[in-house]
Amino acid sequence: VMGNSSEFQKAVKLVIDTVSFDKDSTVQVFEATIRVLGSLLSAHIIITDTKQPFGDMTIKDYDNELLHMAHDLAVRLLPAFENTKTGIPYPRVNLKKGVPPNSNNETCTAGAGSLLVEFGILSRLLGDSTFEWVARRAVKALWNLRSNNTGLLGNVVNIQTGHWVGKQSGLGAGSDSFYEYLLKSYILFGEREDLEMFNDAYRSIQNHLRRGREACNEGEGDPPLYVNVNMFTGQLMNTWIDSLQAFFPGLQVLIGDVEDAICLHAFYYAIWKRYGALPERYNWQLQAPDVPFYPLRPELVESTYLLYQATKNPFYLHVGMDILQSLEKYTKAKCGYATLHHVVEKTKEDRMESFFLSETCKYLYLLFDEENPVHKSGNKYMFTTEGHIVSVDKRFRDSLWQDTLPGEEDSTEKIKSNELKAVNFSSNVRNI
Repeated sequence: VMGNSSEFQKAVKLVIDTVSFDKDSTVQVFEATIRVLGSLLSAHIIITDTKQPFGDMTIKDYDNELLHMAHDLAVRLLPAFENTKTGIPYPRVNLKKGVPPNSNNETCTAGAGSLLVEFGILSRLLGDSTFEWVARRAVKALWNLRSNNTGLLGNVVNIQTGHWVGKQSGLGAGSDSFYEYLLKSYILFGEREDLEMFNDAYRSIQNHLRRGREACNEGEGDPPLYVNVNMFTGQLMNTWIDSLQAFFPGLQVLIGDVEDAICLHAFYYAIWKRYGALPERYNWQLQAPDVPFYPLRPELVESTYLLYQATKNPFYLHVGMDILQSLEKYTKAKCGYATLHHVVEKTKEDRMESFFLSETCKYLYLLFDEENPVHKSGNKYMFTTEGHIVSVDKRFRDSLWQDTLPGEEDSTEKIKSNELKAVNFSSNVRNI
């Protein structure tokens, strides 16, 4: 993104020469997919791009090594999808030995249902439907477990019985990227069923999770807020929201619901202004942090960046500047940036997550870099949930396999009602 080709080439060579997945190591399927698999695929796509918009990112004598590594890692993750009665994967897998004995049968919705972008890209680059098929089957299995009454999903499910262990429905931890990937899978692959699932989910979210006045900027009542409810009844379950939810305004920008995005973003920014960081959990009734740490998360920055791209309102540059100054003031350490242990006391932890560089810094940089190739017309890019860049590319829109998961026939009426939204956000995606 910064156009620093020598560092990029050095990093790629380092990975090719030194990284091996043949290790007796147990990993989280979700984290390994979005952080490791996603970065390998993104770097491969950048290296092999014939247009090279970021400068010369090609690697001399590159022989698809990163793609082969991504394939190797994905094959090692596949055992997570075996021996589950629902098709929903185990949360952890050992890279050498498969699913550990006495493995946990419970997984969260986001963890099991946010693998489709990376697995789908891999399948389409390799011409092997296996990876997309298992990821899609997991999404469909979760989707089919949604409440008949509300259309909502819970946040923790038993992968053998399909029974909801966690009945909380919200937009934060345990659920967030499930919704993000329904939409992003449609943007990348153009599969209509992904759009229809997203639109149905979005309607349920608006009907049952949204509280406050109907219009964002007018009328009586509190400003809009998305709360945590019981998936079956829609009843309020608690009075906190978590910082991961701050991604949602960015997702609303992608579907063209900019007005609502502006309002929700303002709510999170107000919390940031108060503490110079976002507490992991914030109690909106008590107006105080419930869980006070801040691990340098990117979600508010991401939404700020996308809102600026959509509106070009300089207010979002001020927000970005404010966030940047807070990070410099409270989180900077000797050799990096530190997780805040407590947003009020500003104590630090000796920890800097990989998403700080791959997302928080990247979105801040792009917010201020108006001339970046990402923003040039003719270049269409999408970010994975971990901030890895992938081009919206014809290669990914041609499925080499049809009906990998034969589902119910969609009624014409359903398709009609979704046409408009599809048109809406294809134009939005172009702009972003």
